[in-house]
Amino acid sequence: MSLSAVKTALAPHGLRDFGAFLTTPEDKLADSGTIVMVGPAEPGFWAHYTASPEYKDGAPDPMNRWSTRVLTKVAKDLGGRALFPFGGPPYQPFIAWAQRTGHTWQSPVGLLVNADAGLMVSYRGALALPERLDLPAPPPCPCETCERKPCLSACPVDALNGGAYDIPTCHAYLDTSEGADCLDQGCAVRRVCPISQRYGRVAAQSAYHMQQFHAPHQR
Repeated sequence: MSLSAVKTALAPHGLRDFGAFLTTPEDKLADSGTIVMVGPAEPGFWAHYTASPEYKDGAPDPMNRWSTRVLTKVAKDLGGRALFPFGGPPYQPFIAWAQRTGHTWQSPVGLLVNADAGLMVSYRGALALPERLDLPAPPPCPCETCERKPCLSACPVDALNGGAYDIPTCHAYLDTSEGADCLDQGCAVRRVCPISQRYGRVAAQSAYHMQQFHAPHQR
C-alpha cells in the first residue's frame, strides 16, 4: 500500500487526500497505522457530486450520505475503514487530525488553511488504513510568506478576528442585502486567500454550504 494507491482510489470520486499522519497508541484507533484526510478535488468535485443519486433523491443530508457511501467503499477496497466528521456525538477530532498532517494550519483568522486549497479546505472524511505508509515531507505554511494577509481585513463585519468567530454577527450580516455576496459566492474571507483563488472551487458549491450553514438560523 502506498499514498499513491490511495490517491488513485479517490480520484474517480472527485476526491483527494489532504495529507496524512501516522497513528500512535494514544489515538485508540485499533488496527490503524495511518489516517488519510479526504476532501473535494478541485476543479470538478461539484459536477461529480451533483450527478450522484444522493443529490437528486430529495432526502435529507445528501452530502453526508454520499460521503458515507463512497468513502466506506473506498476504505473497504483499501483494506481499511472510513471515519467521518459527522454522525456523533462523539465526534472524531478532525480539526486536530488535519493539523497533524503538516499540510494544514490555523490561519491568521483562526480558520484552517491548507497548502493546496487555502481557506477553502474541507473534509468529507478520513481513511483509517492498517499500514504505516511512507509519507512525504510536509510543505511550509503558506501564511508565513503571505505578505498582505488579506484574510485579516476581508470580513465586512469583522466577524473573524483570529481569536474568536462572532457567529451571531455573521448570521445577522447574511440576513441583509449586503450579505448576499457572501451567501451566494461564499465567505469573503475564504475567497480572498491567494491559495483559495487558485483552487477552482465553484461558486455554486460555496453557496450550497453557506445555505446549509445559514438556513437553521433563519427558522
